[in-house]
Amino acid sequence: MSDRRPRAARRRSPEPPPAAGPPEPAAGPEGPSVVQATLYRDGRRVASPATLAETYRQLREHPDGMAWIGLHRPTEQELHSLAAEFDLHELAVEDALEAHQRPKLERYGDTLFVVLRAARYLDAQEEVDFGELHVFVGPDFLITVRHGAAPDLSAVRRRMEENPALLSLGPEAVLYAILDAVVDGYAPVVAGVQNDVDEIETEVFGGDPAVSRRIYELSREMVEFQRATRPLVGMLHALMAGFAKYGTDEELQRYLRDVADHVTHTSERVDGFRQALTEILTVNATLVTQQQNAEMRALAEAGFEQNEEIKKISSWAAILFAPTLVGTIYGMNFDHMPELHWAGGYPFAVVLMAVVCTGLYVVFKKKDWL
Repeated sequence: MSDRRPRAARRRSPEPPPAAGPPEPAAGPEGPSVVQATLYRDGRRVASPATLAETYRQLREHPDGMAWIGLHRPTEQELHSLAAEFDLHELAVEDALEAHQRPKLERYGDTLFVVLRAARYLDAQEEVDFGELHVFVGPDFLITVRHGAAPDLSAVRRRMEENPALLSLGPEAVLYAILDAVVDGYAPVVAGVQNDVDEIETEVFGGDPAVSRRIYELSREMVEFQRATRPLVGMLHALMAGFAKYGTDEELQRYLRDVADHVTHTSERVDGFRQALTEILTVNATLVTQQQNAEMRALAEAGFEQNEEIKKISSWAAILFAPTLVGTIYGMNFDHMPELHWAGGYPFAVVLMAVVCTGLYVVFKKKDWL
């Protein structure tokens, strides 16, 4: 995967400072973003410099060694210091500074630049948290630039230091271990998402009104998960295609093929999750529509029943209004009213009220209001 030429053939050795005047400043400021800088020889740690400048110096003194430098959200000056020392391409440095890159693998001369998207499942929030990792792999150095909490590279470092035979294979072996850690980190995420999908299916058929939002949020996370895993499949196949050209160790080839298999499996699972969520969202929309139709039907039936009751009440009110009107007119205290002193006035009024009420009853009955 890389050509382990002597460092002197790749980079210019530092010139001694002039005799007069103050010494030159270090290549870049040191800060908490430098997580750890370690020197290895034959698969074993030989030094842990405290600064980048000290790392550069010790690596020059031991051309047969390998430097592993880990950084977390480095400053622009720190990355430019590393770029000047290890001849990193400016485009790769710009990507590492800006972050928010899609997974990719690019080669700049004898330096390999790899962008990975790590993931972890947060049980408390029931959501997926994504991190970004940039890796520079050279003939005798490996630089990791981490943006986010994942992955835990300290575990990768411990694993490699416990296996000197693997670590002695050089930066390519460390890159394999990082790829393996990132891919292994996908397994808990897949398990957590599977559990979420099962819960969502139960909530959908249970009529939970808040499930639509949960489906949407998980679908967005699966889109991000796809963006993390799909390119990784092609990246690993590109690495495997260069085994013969770059003389990759056979044992390392087997390890990388195993990682590629795991990535393919994970990518297929993520695709399945997204398809399942799409189908669940469709089913949920159908169930919600059916529920709304049922509620509207119930409201319509209730409204119809209410209208029938109003019709009955209105009909009886109209029937009772007729005798009330007649009785009210003849109950007024006026001396001069027609039929007021007529002997047949009372029977006439009673008959009139009965006829009007009967007529109204017949009319309303024919209209099916009663």
